[in-house]
Amino acid sequence: MKTLLKNAGQIITVDTKGKNVKRGKNLSDILPISDTAILFENGIIKDFITNSSADKVEVSSIIDAKDCIVLPGLIECHTHAAYAGSRANEFLMRLKGATYEEISQAGGGITSTMKAVRNSSFEDLVRLLKPRIDHFVSQGVTALEIKSGYGLSFYDEIKLLQVINHFKTNSSIDIVPTFLGAHTYPPEYKNDHGQYLKLINEELLPYIFKNKLAEHVDAFCEKTAFSANEVDLIFSNAKNLGYKLRLHTEQFNAVGGLEVALKHKALSVDHLEVLQENNIPKLAKSNTAAVLLPGVSFFLDCPLAPARKLIESNAIVALSTDYNPGSSHIPNLQLVMQLAALNYKMSVEEIISAVTINSAYAMDMQESIGSIEIGKQADFAIFDAKDISEIIYNIGINLNKFTVKKGKIVYSRTREN
Repeated sequence: MKTLLKNAGQIITVDTKGKNVKRGKNLSDILPISDTAILFENGIIKDFITNSSADKVEVSSIIDAKDCIVLPGLIECHTHAAYAGSRANEFLMRLKGATYEEISQAGGGITSTMKAVRNSSFEDLVRLLKPRIDHFVSQGVTALEIKSGYGLSFYDEIKLLQVINHFKTNSSIDIVPTFLGAHTYPPEYKNDHGQYLKLINEELLPYIFKNKLAEHVDAFCEKTAFSANEVDLIFSNAKNLGYKLRLHTEQFNAVGGLEVALKHKALSVDHLEVLQENNIPKLAKSNTAAVLLPGVSFFLDCPLAPARKLIESNAIVALSTDYNPGSSHIPNLQLVMQLAALNYKMSVEEIISAVTINSAYAMDMQESIGSIEIGKQADFAIFDAKDISEIIYNIGINLNKFTVKKGKIVYSRTREN
């Protein structure tokens, strides 16, 4: 079935000229085009034609993007959206001066959410997750990564991954499950790390891979979580099984996580708020993406990742919300884009590349999504704006009018705001 998207004020292609990633100064090269329509068939982009010749093409349906800005579908590459319970009380504790680490050491943080997840059924978690996914779709997100990591037992980690996979099958967008069993040590293994590592390496990793519940493995390398040596062991086993690797690292302390991630050629290293300056060149020379999370710095009032230095060093920089109940309760990718402009001093063009092609790259999906190029999926976020600057200027306002996934409108704003 042939479909035509026409009458856009401007199309931001983020064309990579076949490279499927943008480094350093190339983040600013988003290649806008005008007076152009996009022809797609069976969800795949086939051609670009002028608007004036669009009426001569025989199609089954038309998407009228009248005077709007068309971006590639936005990619949300780092979330913990599958959770239960609330940590609003911890937010109040931080307002009174408690740190994230202090709350964690006192039994709050991830452990608090773990208890809520363990007390929730599959059906409970499905009910909680659905509106969160819908909210991202309304923002123009066409691919969404969701991690486990709040079960921290064999049964509950599998339960979370089954919930995420339910939406992988039943959602209108791409849902990407990630196994994050190495999020923190659960209370029952607080004094026996070896047994929990054995559970991850000998039971969870093989079972999840065999049953195709996740292709990606993540870990949290931090003083209050997993050491570099422990992550190295998990990654070695995961890599041998065939998983793709990602890592939370350099968030509060630099404890060797970056070196482990680069050793194993991880797809991404995420956070990097305390990335040491002498390690920036190492990361920039690698093919590992730096996924930056400005919402975390905003929410926790903690240091900012060195975005400008990474870009100027020719690194692959992506952006994400890190949406979770504790350290970034921000389910709003557009707000994160705005924070990247205000706090990281990234340009609008750099931000667009970071939430499209580079976020796709961080999930190893860059061959099919992340830019508007012939042969890729017809995934679009259509913004009711005259210029891309309006997306950043309108703080906290969702200007997305249509979300299009594989050529089909999966979200339409029915009223003007």
